[in-house]
Amino acid sequence: MIEDISPKEFVRRQASGELWTLLDVRETWELETARIQQTINIPMTEIPSRITELDTTSPVAVLCHSGGRSARVANYLAQNGFERVANIIGGIDAWSVDIDNAIPRY
Repeated sequence: MIEDISPKEFVRRQASGELWTLLDVRETWELETARIQQTINIPMTEIPSRITELDTTSPVAVLCHSGGRSARVANYLAQNGFERVANIIGGIDAWSVDIDNAIPRY
């Protein structure tokens, strides 16, 4: 099952003790522009070859720029045995607006 959660909901869940892996699937140049600390960074195109770097039993929340790529990766992870997957709707753009406006928007 894939959940769509907002950045605020993700932060709330983390604060309540849920241990999510935050997977950022943006490209390197995007990470250089705007980054959230404590993420695992695997560009979307590298997910199939690097999927073993992720734990299928731990919840994974996927983040991109606005939510499109992360939705595709979330679906891919769910189809490949991941037990709990979420898509961060609005991506880092929404994160910048709702959580940390020090993160540049692009």
